[in-house]
Amino acid sequence: MKLVLAIVSNDDSSSVSTALNKENYQVTRLATTGGFLRAGNTTIIVGVEDDQVDGCIAIIDKECSKRTEVVPSTASYDIGRFAQFPVEVQVGGATVFVIDVEQFHKL
Repeated sequence: MKLVLAIVSNDDSSSVSTALNKENYQVTRLATTGGFLRAGNTTIIVGVEDDQVDGCIAIIDKECSKRTEVVPSTASYDIGRFAQFPVEVQVGGATVFVIDVEQFHKL
């Protein structure tokens, strides 16, 4: 058995959960924060059999699109002078970890 941990954008979390549920994966969602923009994201936890890992990852990949967003950035030119200018950053996608499960108990 494997534990799949997928860290996805909040924007993608509902579609990922729905798609996984449609394929009979049981999903747990946790609200998490981190990354470059300190933006909210969701950690999705799925317990799967070894032969289901590739299918689970394929669904996550399909639902998590990478996209470019423009965010404000601040630069300091000298003491007390700041300028704001937009910066394009890539958001979305997923970070997926697959972990071996030694024991599983559903109580």
